Amino acid sequence: MKYVLMATAALAVFACDGSKADTDIAAGQAQKSGSGISASAETQLDAVLTAQSDEAKARYQYRHPKETLSFFGIEPGMTVVDTLPGSVWYAGILSEYLGPEGRVIGANYSLSQRLAMGGRYASDEWQEENLTWPQNWTEKRNADLGEGRAPFSAFFYGDLPESLNGTADVILMVRAVHHFNRTEEEGGYLTEALTTAFDVLKPGGVVGVVQHRAPESNSDEWAIGNNGYVKQSRVIAVFESAGFELVEANEVNANPNDQPTEEDYVWRLPPALGGASRDNEEIRAAMIAIGESDRMTLKFRKPH
Repeated sequence: MKYVLMATAALAVFACDGSKADTDIAAGQAQKSGSGISASAETQLDAVLTAQSDEAKARYQYRHPKETLSFFGIEPGMTVVDTLPGSVWYAGILSEYLGPEGRVIGANYSLSQRLAMGGRYASDEWQEENLTWPQNWTEKRNADLGEGRAPFSAFFYGDLPESLNGTADVILMVRAVHHFNRTEEEGGYLTEALTTAFDVLKPGGVVGVVQHRAPESNSDEWAIGNNGYVKQSRVIAVFESAGFELVEANEVNANPNDQPTEEDYVWRLPPALGGASRDNEEIRAAMIAIGESDRMTLKFRKPH
């Protein structure tokens, strides 16, 4: 019952304070819509998002793809790196939106980092199957490429092809930083990722981070990433140490219903609904009432 009460109280808080921070629009940018991208780009993005499956659109209330992509300044014709690319989030959407003049580049954790992450990634079979992931993923996605869409390519973090240096306008790291962070001490994989990101970006290019946000009052040990959450202060500090400039933080993906304690992990929430949420109907209902995780949305820039 306490989970139901907690979720009800959280919903009340959200109802009183559910406003989203507005994106600041730089002065002097011609033909900008209220979303921060050009009016023509907004029209194209609306059309692409409307055409997605009902399953994908059911997530919009938590993932806010229009507001998120607009905040990062992504427009048709750009080259965008998608970290841990899926079929829809965000690679599929981007391919349609960026159009034939654009390019989608998938980026995956290195095999050595996956080994450090453990679980199924540590098996010899998984490692062997994924040795050629960049080629396999690229070939599969380009084989299904529809007319008018951006083509695909891919790389592993820590193994950036020289031909991709300085080619990307934007890198997306959506719900990916926690794994980089939790393997930093063991193998320096966060440092490796940020070095790769810096190298692949054009001068002035953007890194867009969306990440499960740990309460600043929770311990650093709990918030290292093993539970899915990382502190916003930690993310900002490591990006700035790597040479990036914080442009702006946005609350578009915030969810004040999600207030994890040090007994919690992010996968208790939708869409995973793992652990006790899977086995106990009362807890499951409470987690569904909370919704997906509270997320920071941060825009960093590589200096010119």
